[in-house]
Amino acid sequence: MLHFVRSLSLLFLPAGLLLAGAVYPQASPPAQQAPQTAAAAATSGTPPNIAPRQEPPGLNVVVLDPAHGGMDTGARGAGGIRESNLVLALAGQIRAALEKQGLTVLQTRRGDDGPSLDDRASLANAQRNAIFISLHVGSTGLPGTVRVYTLPAPQGVPPAAGALLPWDRAQNAFVAMSRKLADLAQVQLSLRFKGSPQNASEAAVRQLNSVALPAIAVELANVSVQDPALIERMMPGVADGVAEAVRSFKQAYDAELAHGAPSVPPAAPPAPGSVR
Repeated sequence: MLHFVRSLSLLFLPAGLLLAGAVYPQASPPAQQAPQTAAAAATSGTPPNIAPRQEPPGLNVVVLDPAHGGMDTGARGAGGIRESNLVLALAGQIRAALEKQGLTVLQTRRGDDGPSLDDRASLANAQRNAIFISLHVGSTGLPGTVRVYTLPAPQGVPPAAGALLPWDRAQNAFVAMSRKLADLAQVQLSLRFKGSPQNASEAAVRQLNSVALPAIAVELANVSVQDPALIERMMPGVADGVAEAVRSFKQAYDAELAHGAPSVPPAAPPAPGSVR
């Protein structure tokens, strides 16, 4: 189930800050890959201090975020259905569909562990030319439908270069690109699941706040069904729809990159607890 920001104070919980308009250099990967590289983190599900991957030009990396995990089971249905288990299975199917396109796919967790929201964002922000997709199963909504979310567009005057911004506002610079990806995904999913909306929705999804990449949340409905097989049968269609949306987004992203550069800062913001 999606976690939403319920009060303004929650926006300022993490200690990390970043400079508006600044370019943050990314470290080169070590000569010998340590257990805490992005690839190892994708296996362990706990990604502290991750070196960025070196990828060829163009959109090459998708970070899948199966929500919850560990002690946090997420939404639970009357029949004992656990969201954390369902989204992990869904991530496996989406991963397979994306890898058929030649994309590198990382996961914020691969087992029943529960990395923090900052750990998940750190794994994503270590990548260049990448996107982030957070996976959920809701406790409400018309069963058999799928919704795609982005953060709302930021309000007010953009901050001046050099201003300090909370880590939790990293997504603000990427909302427009996130919306393009979200709309592509929602159209594909509406074609596959009757009753799903044709346009993506906006919501204060906490999992997206600190991600400095195009980022969306995909939520299936819902855990109230008595038989988990009803949701499991949705997964191949969700995987195909998401993969097709990513393929279309990659074409547009790569075309823009070939003519200059997408409107994406070339490096990730610093991790929580540090200011550069």
